[in-house]
Amino acid sequence: MMKKGIELGIYTLGDLGMDPHTGSTISMHQRLKEIIEMGKLADEAGFDIFGVGEHHRLDYAVSSPAVVLSAVAQVTKQIKLTSATSVLSTLDPVRLFEDFSTVDLLSNGRAEIIAGRGAFVESFPLFGYDLDEYDALFEENIKLLQQLNEEEIVSWQGQFRPSLTNAMISPRPVQKKLPLWVGVGGTPESAVRAGRLGTGMAMAILGGDPKRFKPLVDLYFQAGSEAGYSRDSLSVGVTGHTYITKESQQARDEFYPYYSNYWSYVNKQRGMETRVSRADFEIMASAETALFVGSPEEIIEKILYQHELFGHKRFIAQLDIGGQSFSNIVKGMELLATKVAPIVRRETSK
Repeated sequence: MMKKGIELGIYTLGDLGMDPHTGSTISMHQRLKEIIEMGKLADEAGFDIFGVGEHHRLDYAVSSPAVVLSAVAQVTKQIKLTSATSVLSTLDPVRLFEDFSTVDLLSNGRAEIIAGRGAFVESFPLFGYDLDEYDALFEENIKLLQQLNEEEIVSWQGQFRPSLTNAMISPRPVQKKLPLWVGVGGTPESAVRAGRLGTGMAMAILGGDPKRFKPLVDLYFQAGSEAGYSRDSLSVGVTGHTYITKESQQARDEFYPYYSNYWSYVNKQRGMETRVSRADFEIMASAETALFVGSPEEIIEKILYQHELFGHKRFIAQLDIGGQSFSNIVKGMELLATKVAPIVRRETSK
């Protein structure tokens, strides 16, 4: 039984969205400074985990989570530091492991890796990989990553990278092993894989009815059990878009311009021109959905409802989407830390 309840944290993808109120977009330089400050504030506020995503586009500020987390490690003391996510299909597992082992050493044992496909596909042509081989690449790379995590001297053969023969994998982390999670967007195959490999499963639940993710959790635990892993050794995490203010209606009124703006530029990046209407947003933000927008009480209710559904051990909130000002993000962090976290931890430790 967990003593302090589920872990709570913050993650950012470092998107460079235009502020819908001012029309201005901050620089990459400013965004990175703010991400490091977010990590520092998250640590001081007592959050358990801070995550940084990976993208290879001019409208995102982070292509190397390990480099950014190394900077965050220098201004934090307790908080765990994770990628959110590392695009493992197009990363060399040796390079990824050594980079995060370095983060682990610099942070005195606080590094983790969430590996996934990510939301975009630019890294495939960028690093010379075939998108059609995404699944085979991921499968090979995650297995090699697990072996690197277990062994200091590695011999290995595969399809996509040169073989390893008694290769020294250095540096080694402070932790006995780096915690590995597989990021899952909604496919049963990904959930089964995470269970079969015995990694954690981090589910990106960005909206809709959270009940639709329950079959994925069941598949994950079933696959893990069939592969010989105990239920206690398997961990589910939930990530989601979050916006908190003291009053429910205030949260919706304030968040709508940012949320609509966010999906407008994300969909444009994917070649679609769509906007979220206010009426659609009200449905998306309703009590039955997985969009965490509202008063602290509403956020608590949604987290606890999902905890009943999934029994997850971790919730990580993305608070900084849509071109918000840094002061706005900090207000959300403060409410999450002071009004939401204590009650969620208390209730989930029972």
